[in-house]
Amino acid sequence: MPFDRGTFSFTMFTLRDELPENAGDIIGARKACKLDEVTGEPSFGWVTGQHLLDTEIDEGTARFGSAYYLTLRRAVRKIPSSLLNALCRRAEDARMKETGKNFIGSKEKKEIKESTVERNIMKMPPSLSGISMVIVPHNRHLYLGASSQSQIDLFIEHFFQAFNMEPLQLTPTAMLAEEFNITPSTFPPLSPAKPESTFAEESLGRDFLLYLWYLSETGKTIETADYGEFEVMLEAPLCLIGDGDDPGAGEATIKKGDSPIRGAEVKAALSVGKKLRKAKLTFTRLNQIWSGTFDADSFSFSSFALPEGEAQERSEVFTERVEFLDIFREVITSGFRQYANAMLNGKDADTVAALKEWINTRDAI
Repeated sequence: MPFDRGTFSFTMFTLRDELPENAGDIIGARKACKLDEVTGEPSFGWVTGQHLLDTEIDEGTARFGSAYYLTLRRAVRKIPSSLLNALCRRAEDARMKETGKNFIGSKEKKEIKESTVERNIMKMPPSLSGISMVIVPHNRHLYLGASSQSQIDLFIEHFFQAFNMEPLQLTPTAMLAEEFNITPSTFPPLSPAKPESTFAEESLGRDFLLYLWYLSETGKTIETADYGEFEVMLEAPLCLIGDGDDPGAGEATIKKGDSPIRGAEVKAALSVGKKLRKAKLTFTRLNQIWSGTFDADSFSFSSFALPEGEAQERSEVFTERVEFLDIFREVITSGFRQYANAMLNGKDADTVAALKEWINTRDAI
């Protein structure tokens, strides 16, 4: 499963309220069904974070190390299309021989297909997939092993059914509301071109990524209250895109060349108002490295790698990795707070001026 080893994709959430003390038992009441009960209709239920067959969930098994580690499992039986086509063709041939006809009408074909599926679906092995989550109870942090909006929406639906509360995704909009009590529409834009463009909410995440790019090229750092300073490095591949009805709204992906970050293509894209939507980011502190691809629109990370830990026992390794996730969360929120404070009300006019000058004057090679 994604959080206990290797690289993974994730989004970050906050629980609005504390989990019930019997959270594991509540999830256990909605555990995934047995495999022999899976049909051609998708079924959803919870399993532990160990593997997709572990349906023995209670308050003890729901926890792994210091956190809850659970997976929303989807199970369905499906006949592969090539096999279904062959089975249907065989049934159609048999029907034509039986009736003496040399064709099958569309209505009859539909009936044959439905009966073929009904006869064969339970012979197919179940197909399993899952969306994993980690909940850190003491700080109400939730990490979801998914980045697509459809998976996020599905997860929230089932989480709400279990706990009657909806986790809040960590986004620029949420951070502005929580820490500054403002909405994105009142936040000053950081537009390389056409500052009068119509506001788009996703611009806030893209502007924040541009700020991280600025930190990367100027050697400035993110300062955190609890963990010190972190250096930022931004690398290709880059995805740049224009805002809304901007004439340069086409998407440009740049990943080749000796120095794609400083290439002429990047400078040209920025000059027509394109903004950086996606890039690989690396954050370092001493000999520790957090690295992955950041999508500014969904505020999610993919192919994400945590620092190498020192723990050996499995539950301790997991606990250490969750601690690294919490540290990274502090880096991102501190970085956004640093950016927002610079932009709001002229609190750091020198930084804002330097940032805008960097956007307009950075040289291509």
